Amino acid sequence: MCKRAIEPRYGLWTVPAGFMENGETLEEAACRETLEEAEARVEQVALYAVFFFFFISQVYVLFRSELSAPFSYGAGIESLEVGLFTEAEIPWDELAFPIVHKVLEHYFHDRTQGIYPVHYADIYRDA
Repeated sequence: MCKRAIEPRYGLWTVPAGFMENGETLEEAACRETLEEAEARVEQVALYAVFFFFFISQVYVLFRSELSAPFSYGAGIESLEVGLFTEAEIPWDELAFPIVHKVLEHYFHDRTQGIYPVHYADIYRDA
């Protein structure tokens, strides 16, 4: 997870994320954002969630992945801190966006089952 060094939600925690560049695939964008924000290279990138936010006309596409080199990460220019957390260690009251809370809840539930379906939702207002 990354503690944001930019607005909006400066100083709060999130997962590496951002906007796509022209000519990128979704997977390439996810890998680039992870490298930029967490100085981490990832592999085994798999689609995990798609959320359409009607109230801001944006689509969020989230992936699961593994670090290419365990414990090889750091704070990129858009992050104050970066860390790996267990479920109990996550700063739940300091998450930048409600959707991050929702995705992490899905992930920890799915992990107990050992099955990672693709989650999809249309979201009509900020939670």
